[in-house]
Amino acid sequence: NHRPLYDWFIANCPVPHRPRQIEFARLNLSYTVMSKRKLLQLVQEGRVSGWDDPRLPTLSGMRRRGYPAAAVRDFCKRVGITKFNGTTDVALLEHEVRDHLNRTAPRRMAVLDPLMVEIANWGDDPLDHAVLPNHPQDPSMGERQVRAGSSIWIERDDFMTDPPKKFFRLGPGRCVRLKGGPIIRCLSHVTDAEGSVTRVLVELLPNTVGKDEPEGVECRAAIHWVDAATGVDAEVRLYDRLFLTEDPDAAEGGFTSVINPESLACVTAKIEPSLADAPAGFSCQFERTGYFVADSRDHKPGQRPVYNRTVALKDSWTKQSSK
Repeated sequence: NHRPLYDWFIANCPVPHRPRQIEFARLNLSYTVMSKRKLLQLVQEGRVSGWDDPRLPTLSGMRRRGYPAAAVRDFCKRVGITKFNGTTDVALLEHEVRDHLNRTAPRRMAVLDPLMVEIANWGDDPLDHAVLPNHPQDPSMGERQVRAGSSIWIERDDFMTDPPKKFFRLGPGRCVRLKGGPIIRCLSHVTDAEGSVTRVLVELLPNTVGKDEPEGVECRAAIHWVDAATGVDAEVRLYDRLFLTEDPDAAEGGFTSVINPESLACVTAKIEPSLADAPAGFSCQFERTGYFVADSRDHKPGQRPVYNRTVALKDSWTKQSSK
């Protein structure tokens, strides 16, 4: 304790003004550790990739994960300071990040779990590109053209062979709208030896781009997609919370015993070409999926696209923790 010596110097040295010290508690976040000693242990034991690992609460980690500086400042202003130890729910930080990116991030299309869709009558209604807004609530961000062709990728969970009543996406005989494009109707699908769907055959409903569905056609959902001919493979890193419990420090087996084994999942996604050419640090919303940023270390524009998930569109941990 160096405080007595510090106070002695202040009392006995000719200082023009006595400084006033105000001590406050550390800002602790749930589902993580803030101790430098414990963060160092995670790095040294190889449990994370380094001090800038996007799962760590370090400035370099938050920057690499795509947290906007303005969102972090707004979070700090919102929680304030206190002299008493406490823990702030990390969901509040994620809310500030999500709110900021919702206003500022352009929209792009990426398919994380691709399923091939072939449009049988593509030539009947020629369409070589779709026009999409960069931000549906901000016209000043402009529009972009995305190539469209007879073969596209959609998310695997946007198709079901035996959909329930409240499933409004693609299924046998069902219709769905492609974002910025026409309405399609499922004709058939192909499965492999294990019963997994490998390809879906659909038909395009003519004159439905930007128009209401024809009379007698039920279409209650729109899905994102990526053109198969021009779509680019990308490594997408799905980061999640580093620990399974709100207070890792209280774990009986030590904080390392509750590390979340699924805090990082890597998938090969299909992305629209503009994402492959974007610079490192480019943040956007993958439509209907979440907010992502081009990795500052590994993303190579035009060569090797790598994107990190900043935050999901919704807080899925609220439902998990309530079960």
